[in-house]
Amino acid sequence: MEKMPSRRKFSRNEKQYRRQFVRELRANRVVKRLELIILRIYPRRIVYSEKYSGPLAASCGRDETGLVGLVLWGEQIDKVRIGDVVRIESGWCTIRDGELVVSTGLTGKITVIDR
Repeated sequence: MEKMPSRRKFSRNEKQYRRQFVRELRANRVVKRLELIILRIYPRRIVYSEKYSGPLAASCGRDETGLVGLVLWGEQIDKVRIGDVVRIESGWCTIRDGELVVSTGLTGKITVIDR
């Protein structure tokens, strides 16, 4: 019996999730795929902790449904600029001072998809 060729559109290692919106974010949950326009990037600062030591910058972004804080780590600070459209994949959402904050965490990634 002959094997049919695979018709998979994506590689096995990368799973495509549907786009999430800011209104769907919940604290202490995974952010699978979120696209934001960067509105503001605050000055970088250096942090020292058990899990991470290095530069960190707070920023904020929005989509059609709302605003959310975003934490940029290390080289992400130089990669992202105000006005960029970014995609956060496999990130993490937390709550700080009553507001939602998104981060790529240890395993996520951020990609600039439009300038």
